[in-house]
Amino acid sequence: MSHEASPASQAGADRHHGSVRALTVALLEDEPHTRAAIAAKLAQSDGIELIASLATLAEMRASLQQRQPDVLIVDLELPDGSGLDLIAFAHARWPAMHILVLTVLDDEHKVIAAIERGADGYLLKDEGAIALLDAVFEVSQGGSPISPAIARHLVRRLAAQAPNPDASISLSERERQVLQLAAKGYAYAEVAKLLGIGVSTVASYTRHIYEKLQVDSRSGAVYEATRLGLIDPR
Repeated sequence: MSHEASPASQAGADRHHGSVRALTVALLEDEPHTRAAIAAKLAQSDGIELIASLATLAEMRASLQQRQPDVLIVDLELPDGSGLDLIAFAHARWPAMHILVLTVLDDEHKVIAAIERGADGYLLKDEGAIALLDAVFEVSQGGSPISPAIARHLVRRLAAQAPNPDASISLSERERQVLQLAAKGYAYAEVAKLLGIGVSTVASYTRHIYEKLQVDSRSGAVYEATRLGLIDPR
């Protein structure tokens, strides 16, 4: 599937070319090749200033004491401990900092532990560079980006805890079609082509979906709609 500039990444470009300063980002990733690849993508992105790219908890703790980023990207499995400890530390010390988990771990217990400690988003590494950049801008704007696979884990966990969904929330047939395709990872242009409608129409349906579900991200919409039984993301 192809990728297109999302509203979040476009906002990042606007930040870069306008008067608003670039987002500062710090990256904690222990695997050298992965760290180098991610750092390169971040450094090349309009609207982002990469201020730290480090491999250990100790290094990142020391770096954060000197300068705090707008967005902290954290892996969970590190050579000198767990990224969960850094999330708790950073959230308690600098609550305005946005924290994004980037990991290969899709275990629901890890996800919930990270969120409970203060993580704002949770992304799997196999989502790709475009998804990561979108997530960075999304989380900086107050969103909570979560990989669709992770959202499905959480839906299954919470299903038993939500026996009485809000029956007043409903989606039109077209809105369900748009969200169903979004849940599968299709970009606006691909959804438009598959449904035979314009890209602007897809964007309009998406805004209506967000308003109805009271969310501000694709992952949030997929999560809520699945929890309410409005779509099946499989």
